[in-house]
Amino acid sequence: MLSQQWSPNQSAPLWQGDDGPWFHDMELKHIKQVGPSCVPTTLAMLANAAGGDVSIEEMKEVINTQAPHTWSNALKPFGLQLAYCNNDQREIGYYIEELIAMDDLFLLSFYSSQPPRHPDQNGKLCTAHIVTMCRGDIIDTAKAEGRMSAENYPRTGNITKRIFRVVPLGHERCL
Repeated sequence: MLSQQWSPNQSAPLWQGDDGPWFHDMELKHIKQVGPSCVPTTLAMLANAAGGDVSIEEMKEVINTQAPHTWSNALKPFGLQLAYCNNDQREIGYYIEELIAMDDLFLLSFYSSQPPRHPDQNGKLCTAHIVTMCRGDIIDTAKAEGRMSAENYPRTGNITKRIFRVVPLGHERCL
């Protein structure tokens, strides 16, 4: 019989389990994005680090920037997929140390400004951005000098949209 004394958890770890790190030795080479292309640029950077030879244009052809399952599918040929991490709309700075401690490979998506509650007349909510966190570094395709310490990343005050962990192909939690 279930207890009457239920108390909700006020927080959850971003990733539960002892899995990984899987990509501790992966060497990511920064690619500077051109225009609003952070998602395909980030995915091309990951695919190329996993042994692929993929252009940003090729990535654009196989993904929908608003559909993360297409991102995960695009990484499959390179032995990678994405898995959602537990998250809410906290600022990045509230959980950055937890990600650093996992010492692995993540994608952090965040709103570029305070997200409004309702989309504009064109259906757009607001601008978002995605960066790669590789061990203790953030690689930001929007910056010319794209690699910096995660602890010193200037946008840790931004509100989280999504957090993904890069996982091996076929992992039980992949998209």
